[in-house]
Amino acid sequence: MKENLDSITRRHLLRGTGLGFGSIALSQLLGGAGADSTDLLAGKKPHFTPTAKRVIFLFMADAPSQLDLFEHKPKLTEMSGQPIPEELIKGQRFAFLRGVPKILGSPWKFELNKKSGVYLSELMPHHNDVLDDITFLRSMWTEEFNHVPAQLFLNTGSPRLGRPCMGSWVSYGLGSETKDLPGYVVLASGKASRCGTACWGSGFLPSVYQGVEFRSAGDPVLYLSNPPGMSSEVRRESLDTLNTLNRQSYLEAGDPEIATRINSFEMAYRMQTSVPELMDISKEPAATHAMYGTEPGKTSFANNCLLARRLVERGCRFVQLYHGGWDHHGGNGDQNLVSNLPERARQVDQASAALIKDLKQRGLLDDTLVIWGGEFGRTSMLQGEYSKTQLGRDHHGKGYTMWMAGGGLKRGFSLGATDELGTQITEDPVHIHDLQATILHLLGIEHTKLTYRFQGRDFRLTDVHGEVVKKILA
Repeated sequence: MKENLDSITRRHLLRGTGLGFGSIALSQLLGGAGADSTDLLAGKKPHFTPTAKRVIFLFMADAPSQLDLFEHKPKLTEMSGQPIPEELIKGQRFAFLRGVPKILGSPWKFELNKKSGVYLSELMPHHNDVLDDITFLRSMWTEEFNHVPAQLFLNTGSPRLGRPCMGSWVSYGLGSETKDLPGYVVLASGKASRCGTACWGSGFLPSVYQGVEFRSAGDPVLYLSNPPGMSSEVRRESLDTLNTLNRQSYLEAGDPEIATRINSFEMAYRMQTSVPELMDISKEPAATHAMYGTEPGKTSFANNCLLARRLVERGCRFVQLYHGGWDHHGGNGDQNLVSNLPERARQVDQASAALIKDLKQRGLLDDTLVIWGGEFGRTSMLQGEYSKTQLGRDHHGKGYTMWMAGGGLKRGFSLGATDELGTQITEDPVHIHDLQATILHLLGIEHTKLTYRFQGRDFRLTDVHGEVVKKILA
């Protein structure tokens, strides 16, 4: 008898009573679905009727300068070269600026769009075509003032590694609308994002919810093609056998990662047909290529914008584009504001506007939420030497600009403001958690109820605060 008792471990006892930790987590994960279900991406009902069904997040990694793209500040130009009044920056923390730096007016002209009453930099001319569909958030703020923590904070709700990203939370909460493509896809261009895959990882959520990066060269997804000598029929037979073994393990252990494995193998098999057709943008009409500025066969932000439209058309829930290279601190090379910002703006201006127009003409903008912006903004003060070959701006988290469009938002609307030099928020501050809460709200999710228990407590994207920005809702 003693030998039998010794052989019964705590793990066996929990499993035998049907209360294994994996089973508990899985039951919560599936919202009471049967314990034999392995489709963790099956569609789930939102908490309430959504105005948006899907998201395209155009993430400008490394923080574009709002003062040179979207924020017209005549006083900044008037006082350019003068020391900043100390009271305007008292108590603020900067990554590199020290002492009392000089004010830097924008080297570029701003023009008034008479129809919308909005000023835009000459660097963003194509945005004039979609101002009636855009909602500007001119008072964004974050506590983080260095790139990696700030990028993590915007994407995961925490400045530390290990939390699920926004796309993963959305996939966990709503599931996917397609069986042939991942629910969450990542497309990258420009300089690589500093936080890397951590910004589209699933953290402590089952890994089936992580972002899947599509590539422009070779296999769109790594290892998607059959190995040499393996036919599609042989692969199908192999998967059927492997899935039988995995399902047996899943029913015994209740581990969501086994369900993830089953989903991944099946998705890869289906994507062998769906992805090559999706990624081939060459068959799009010439007018579409002209509108986006695309070049089939190359890696570019424009190509990725067109792919984003094709992905949401096919049921992808969350598409995130990363376009890095906005870190314009000054000096020579790619950090020079004057020589590099115009090219960076050119790369995104036309395609961003084209995406809005394309979604609208296809009837998709009404229930697709588009987001554009970076992890923070740029200072009103000069970093570097006061010459055209050295101009730059430091990081600034207390009042920068993002924009959103579609999906239940007011259109042709601006919320918030900063002072005449762009140093402090003067109206309607919007914190990162407020933005995240609003995105989830538009998708029909109550942000305080989308939780996952990990290490003894319930976590959520908005952590412990965040309010829906009701003033921008249609």
